[in-house]
Amino acid sequence: MDREMTEPPAETITGAQSLVRALERAGVDTIFGIPGGAILPAYDPLFDSSIRHVLVRHEQGAGHAAEGYALETGKVGVCMATSGPGATNLVTAIADAYLDSVPIVAVTGQVASGVIGSDAFQEADIRGITMPITKHSYLVTDADEIPGVIAEAFHIASTGRPGPVLVDISKDALQASTTFRWPSELALPGYRPTARPHNKQIREAARLIAEATKPVLYVGGGVIKSDAAAELKMLAELTQIPVVTTLMARGAFPDSHELHLGMPGMHGTVAAVGALQRSDLLITLGARFDDRVTGTLESFAPHAKVIHADIDPAEISKNRTADVPIVGDAREVIADLIRALQKQTEEDGLTGEYGAWRQYVLGLKQKFQPSYDKPEKGLAPQTVIERLSAIAGPDATYVAGVGQHQMWSAHYVDFERPRQWLNSGGAGTMGYAVPAAMGAKAGNPDRVVWAIDGDGCFQMTNQELATCAIEGIPIKVAVINNSSLGMVRQWQTLFYEGRYSNTDLHTGPEAIGARRLPDFVKLADAYGCVGLRCESEDELDDVIAKAMSINDVPVVIDFVVERDAMVWPMVAAGTSNDDIKIARDLAPEWEDDDL
Repeated sequence: MDREMTEPPAETITGAQSLVRALERAGVDTIFGIPGGAILPAYDPLFDSSIRHVLVRHEQGAGHAAEGYALETGKVGVCMATSGPGATNLVTAIADAYLDSVPIVAVTGQVASGVIGSDAFQEADIRGITMPITKHSYLVTDADEIPGVIAEAFHIASTGRPGPVLVDISKDALQASTTFRWPSELALPGYRPTARPHNKQIREAARLIAEATKPVLYVGGGVIKSDAAAELKMLAELTQIPVVTTLMARGAFPDSHELHLGMPGMHGTVAAVGALQRSDLLITLGARFDDRVTGTLESFAPHAKVIHADIDPAEISKNRTADVPIVGDAREVIADLIRALQKQTEEDGLTGEYGAWRQYVLGLKQKFQPSYDKPEKGLAPQTVIERLSAIAGPDATYVAGVGQHQMWSAHYVDFERPRQWLNSGGAGTMGYAVPAAMGAKAGNPDRVVWAIDGDGCFQMTNQELATCAIEGIPIKVAVINNSSLGMVRQWQTLFYEGRYSNTDLHTGPEAIGARRLPDFVKLADAYGCVGLRCESEDELDDVIAKAMSINDVPVVIDFVVERDAMVWPMVAAGTSNDDIKIARDLAPEWEDDDL
């Protein structure tokens, strides 16, 4: 009998129903979004779906929440918006995800295909707008294409170097009749990311490691993306090579480990910066030599050869020429490198000897621990973050905004595990913390999630506290409130003779007429959260403990801190890492520049 006669006829459904089924098949359990005219057809079948939809208060919040979800869970985050301004409000989060290699899929509605290009109501060429900041983007005008496009989008977002993918679907495609066919295989002939490194390059890297006398493991966020923390620790302990972890790699290697020198770069530790500058070999794993790490590129690690391993071949030799380029997944690269080093030792007796070097850099680490002076009056922001880390512990997830509080968190939170630290690195997006924390908590409800935010960042996206309260997503928010755009104020202090132009936010006790604008405790209460305030070190532990005891609603703590605290160490923009300062006009004494 003809096979076609034995199969039931395919069910006729709408494109919108096909979209929701495709998202279910892709394994989506949570979407962050806001409905509107062009995407509205998709919201009807979503009503009956097993997928949880979190109704955010701003599309930017949806995008950052999708990022937080992805970073916490390791899965693809999903956000949804309507056409025009709904889609363009996602742009900041999409750019953020692109620069930090975060796998998200953004689904947007588009005006009907027949009026595309006519400046129809709420029309925007979101595919064109986001083309430079996505791994790939689609405009779908045929309902039959929806399942295949969704399958491709999730594959592209999550493989190779992760990143955002946009799927823009016209309203008539969502309303049209179609049948659902999930693809059995994907036809992406131009997309074949390389995961396994080339053996010849691995062998050459092993040779350079054995020959080096001052090597450093320069570790970037790619190690966390590839779940390679265990392999990294094995490599470091096998070779006894010191490790530095970039802002995006905090937690990839335990802070408590003797070989860890901390974070390099503009606000990095003296030990990490000094080690890179004096190194004769950089073993670069999933990092990209960005300007915040290198300072003036020409003077960065001037005597070092470079092994550069990255899954994205476009990153290799983009900023610093690699002596040994290795294209591959960090986990695969590190595992192969361990085997090659072991074999090299067994067969040829080649092994590195770094005892003097290790003693030198660990001496720098001991001598130049990040430190700060407590104010005579008031609360030091660094103390807040130290105590928060001690009380919440490494099992909590910490999500930072951008600015001074971000850098203090990078130094004073104790990082012991990967995915413990979420922040906006490449884009430096103010307003990231609250919605990203919301996404992380939605993805892992059993995890304590702290958003560490500044009073400037907090005011950009704090409306998502309403989302958290209504949706039962009890994040905890520590507002480091210095009543200023703190990092900008720091630069004005150092480079603009203290001319504080437009950096006063009036959120502290010195506000106009002693009236806080806004009062964060009252604001938290208005959003259905618990609002607390802390203004002295004496009450610090009790306030944090109280916040930790509240787990049914979001908590916001207004930590009123001293205004003039600065982030140190610091390498001024446009200068060499050799010019690092540990305080104003105070440089470290390196002791042994001839090592």
